[in-house]
Amino acid sequence: MHFVNTGKFRVNANGNRVDVWLIYQCEKCKHSLNLTVYERVRPSRISGEEYRLFLENDETLAVKYGNDKEFLKRNRVEFGK
Repeated sequence: MHFVNTGKFRVNANGNRVDVWLIYQCEKCKHSLNLTVYERVRPSRISGEEYRLFLENDETLAVKYGNDKEFLKRNRVEFGK
């Protein structure tokens, strides 16, 4: 499967914690894969500006995370040859 960055985020609030994922999608079957940006963090740990950009599905921010090798490594992304 070859997944591509959709440029969209999923934000979920549960009580006083927030989860944020960057959504990838398989080019062929359209199956989605969520890569964790933040997991069960207090909203105060995320800058107001970045949180707004997550909610707006800011493409520039999605590209930034999608090109961040540490972010991809944390999410155990395997790169094809």
